[in-house]
Amino acid sequence: MYEIFELLLQRFGVSAYKVSKETGVTQSTLSDWKRGRSTPKSDNMKKIADYFGVSVDYLMTGREDADKDRYYLNDETASIAQEIFENKELRMLFDVSRDADPEDLKALHNMALALKRKERGNYDDGC
Repeated sequence: MYEIFELLLQRFGVSAYKVSKETGVTQSTLSDWKRGRSTPKSDNMKKIADYFGVSVDYLMTGREDADKDRYYLNDETASIAQEIFENKELRMLFDVSRDADPEDLKALHNMALALKRKERGNYDDGC
């Protein structure tokens, strides 16, 4: 599992320290996993998987289960979302709800709704 964790650290350009701080999984826990002293508890695995946007299965095996429900409905959307997530300047779109001002979050919400209406061809409902 730790090898896959290290690959994810590299892919996303983050340190284990940052993951530790943002997930609440202690650095000593990560160190114990790395040295094989302990195995991850399921709640910590879920925190790390969620942080990177992967499944616990992927974190454990390096493979996604193709039969599981996916968050994104098509591969192109998933690919674009992954590009946004990996772009440090755009990643805030995923993190916006963590510490955003309510006004900023509402503005982002309104923009997303407007884009969805545009996609559906509903231009006249006032936003």
